[in-house]
Amino acid sequence: MASVVYVGLDVHKDSIVIAVAREGREPAENWRTIPYDGVRLRKALKSLVKDGEELRVCYEAGPTGFGLCRRLREAEIDCVVVAPSLVPGKPGDRVKTDRRDARKLAHFLRSGDLTQVYVPEEAVEAIRDLERARDDAKCAERVARHQLSKFLLRHDRHWEATTWTQKHRDWIRAQKFAYPAQQRVLEDYLKTVEDLAERVERLTEQVAALVQETTLAPLVQALQAFRGISVVSAVTIAAEVGNFQRFATASQFMSYVGLVPSEDSTGKRRRQGAITRCGNRHLRRIIVEAAWHYRHGPLMSKELRRRNQGVAEGVRRIAWQAQKRLNKRLYHLLRAGKSAQKAITALARELAGFIWAVGQEETLREAT
Repeated sequence: MASVVYVGLDVHKDSIVIAVAREGREPAENWRTIPYDGVRLRKALKSLVKDGEELRVCYEAGPTGFGLCRRLREAEIDCVVVAPSLVPGKPGDRVKTDRRDARKLAHFLRSGDLTQVYVPEEAVEAIRDLERARDDAKCAERVARHQLSKFLLRHDRHWEATTWTQKHRDWIRAQKFAYPAQQRVLEDYLKTVEDLAERVERLTEQVAALVQETTLAPLVQALQAFRGISVVSAVTIAAEVGNFQRFATASQFMSYVGLVPSEDSTGKRRRQGAITRCGNRHLRRIIVEAAWHYRHGPLMSKELRRRNQGVAEGVRRIAWQAQKRLNKRLYHLLRAGKSAQKAITALARELAGFIWAVGQEETLREAT
């Protein structure tokens, strides 16, 4: 069998530190440091191997993204991206340098103790960037609304009805202050809120339109068969997961989302705690928000029937089973004395299992 050369890269925006571990028990060694240049890196890596040797490369996921990994794979170099938080470490090791990090990666790549990160297709990553930009805009809008409402509250301006409706906005515009400085503050806060609302609306339309040009389109349509999952939520789930086939079981997907309970058990004692909150926080938030919709009884509303049009029969059946199961489960947990938050979290975990089942369906759209 061909021998393997294991390479760990500590990647920064300006430099790449390269460490090498060859087969056997010899410790990993630093080889060299080069500027961040994909072409130069490929030449350097190929100079490491001789005839009959294989090359395996890894680096940690970070702000430099997946571009380097894709370029190395295009050059037929076996490269993986690993999860930084899951790289083994010694509790008493207080020294951290780029050279040490590179050696550690090479060593654990050789031992097989690293956890790979899924590298999405470029088109899928582009949609993920877009839906995350929309999420950032929504968060900024929420902050701006909060600042405006607290400014009004400080000056004893109260609105008792539903907030952020057209009537509420008209009421805000009608407010007058004795001092020009405070009037300018009101106008600035209100303009910020309106600009951000327009940005959210624009990005929402772009997300819905551009996802149709990708391979995610059938999955996005299928996910909208679920109650509580409209187009933005469906795009977020599809783009963040990328490929459901990489999860062999529903439990693996639930764990990836971070909705499984933590555990501290030893001997005869078994103790479970709060959810792990590991994995993808964007995905977890969307699924928990969707789970709140199952507090209502099973029902195929007019909007839900519209979203189910064109979806395969198997997907519709899974979505309807989710409605019946989750609503029944919620009220069983509430009668058992669980708080609403804990019950909804438990529902979100089961909803993740139903979503995984849809992701495993071979046919997502109805045959035409």
